[in-house]
Amino acid sequence: MTPARRKSGQQKQETILVIEDDRPLREGLVMNFKLHGYRVLSAADGEEGMQQAFDARPDLIVLDIMLPGYSGLEILEELRARYEEVPVLILSARDSTGHKVEGLRLGADDYLAKPFELPELLARVEALLRRRRARQRAEAAITFGEVVIHPTGRRVTVRGKEISLLAKEFDLLLLLAGSPGRVFSREEILNRVWGWDFDGTSRTVDNYILGLRHKLERDPAHPRHLKTVRQVGYVLET
Repeated sequence: MTPARRKSGQQKQETILVIEDDRPLREGLVMNFKLHGYRVLSAADGEEGMQQAFDARPDLIVLDIMLPGYSGLEILEELRARYEEVPVLILSARDSTGHKVEGLRLGADDYLAKPFELPELLARVEALLRRRRARQRAEAAITFGEVVIHPTGRRVTVRGKEISLLAKEFDLLLLLAGSPGRVFSREEILNRVWGWDFDGTSRTVDNYILGLRHKLERDPAHPRHLKTVRQVGYVLET
């Protein structure tokens, strides 16, 4: 397998697990992934591959379908039962339509038929990892002071106790907390939280900020985090 050219400036820390019994192909994939800055693990059979998948918790798995021991489909089914979030790209022979359909049904994120072009594989891997990074950013909790925001669950805790927010209160808080230190005008807040077609006034934003202060701040009259910028709008300070 001919090494692909490494993109300049790439700084990747993700770990890829290659589960492939074809030794030349496996070693070629390992070499090229390393050249592109990834940390790489490999396994030559299904049993070793499944063990590494659960022990190492890689960021992405390249998984051949036809393996000694556990098949790729068996590994995939077990992964989805116990390790839902890892992206899996399956490899199989060009004419194995049934394997492709079954793999996608079991939760594979992408499929590539052999033989394949290395640049295409690398592009597909990067796309899967990019989506994983975006999902992790979206799921990451945001913390300031005594407040913790859980974006995906739309939950907020203050001093360890979950509080109830209106839908727009949560959207407003998430907007400000997503860019701490940035001043948002009332008009921008209205457009981004309520939408361009909202026919209310800027007082709507003021009222919602007031409500958030009472729910989040120890002293709502002298807020530590949800600050007013006079004649402009609001900023969240951490």
